[in-house]
Amino acid sequence: MPVKNIMISAGEASGDLHAANLVKALHKIDCTIKVNGMGSDKMREAGVELLYDCRDIAVMGIVEVLAKWGTIMGALNILKESLAKNPPDLLILVDYQEFNMKLAKAAKKRGIKVMFYIGPQVWAWRSHRVKKIGEKIDMMAVLFPFEEDFYKKAGVPVRFVGNPLVDEVKASMTVDAATEMFGLDASVKTIGLLPGSRRSEICRLLPIQLAAARLIYQRQPQTQFIVPLAKSVDMQNIQPLLDEYPELPLHIVHSHIHDVMNCSYAVITASGTASLETALMTTPMVIIYKMSPLSYKIMKRMITIDHIGLPNIVAGKQVVKELLQENASAENIADEILQMLTDSDYHQQISAQLQQIRNRLGTSGGSERVARLAFDMLQPDFKA
Repeated sequence: MPVKNIMISAGEASGDLHAANLVKALHKIDCTIKVNGMGSDKMREAGVELLYDCRDIAVMGIVEVLAKWGTIMGALNILKESLAKNPPDLLILVDYQEFNMKLAKAAKKRGIKVMFYIGPQVWAWRSHRVKKIGEKIDMMAVLFPFEEDFYKKAGVPVRFVGNPLVDEVKASMTVDAATEMFGLDASVKTIGLLPGSRRSEICRLLPIQLAAARLIYQRQPQTQFIVPLAKSVDMQNIQPLLDEYPELPLHIVHSHIHDVMNCSYAVITASGTASLETALMTTPMVIIYKMSPLSYKIMKRMITIDHIGLPNIVAGKQVVKELLQENASAENIADEILQMLTDSDYHQQISAQLQQIRNRLGTSGGSERVARLAFDMLQPDFKA
């Protein structure tokens, strides 16, 4: 039997992680399958031949994407050329929607099977595009139960595989061990500051988070703060900012994000995957986000749902507060965290509702289920 080949395209840190876990699970089914594509360190460690490292194109927001347009198109052309020269038996697209839909179109023209994993969130904006998406893919593998219903109604082949974060999000040590490792004071409450993984996010959100931390500390001195940063973050770029807050009991750690969530009393987090990870740890939070004013103005016209935070979307209601754009001020953020610090019933209520969200995300084994689906799609007799 000839060796099967798969191309995977992931455009940011969370997609890189999910894709890597998919590949690991796939190789447990068939270790001979060869995989190449776009991703970063996690995919490389999983044995993927990287055609392009996605770190330079991990941006969010219309204006921000336009600023990187030349680089993004360069990456797309590299993958398109590979599709033409070495057509894979299956193309797996992981999130990164606009880019990956362009790649899907190129693949379908060449008769290559396409699976979209963590597919376009058209249920949140531009829902009219769902039929066009169905024309470019052979299977949608979705993370949330409501997504399956949405795509089925539109006639798009879909499988609910469960959310891989259910398996991935877990503490690696006890709260006591993490407190000691991070140099925290066990006698005071810890507030986590999660500014995101993209450089643009960190530059936009970390200054606001630190300003909020100062306000919190002024009113509640029995607090301390911790910032988990990806290994790829250059400390030289953010050290001048940190130096502006010499009075803060501020702890910087690299990686260990789930242990930080676990030992934090509350978290100030960027919108996105980190907010859902925090929900899975049942740690109360406030979700913040800022993008360029023009990007926000355009996006606001397109969004058709009431919430942008994944925990609130899954719950179908506001469980945790969302502060966007001008509302994401240091004062507003501090007020929400201070309410959690001073009202234990409010804090407990949020935590209990986050546990319900965790229960909605399905059972463990998401990566294994999507890997099995990918393996099945490689078979000549596969039917959606």
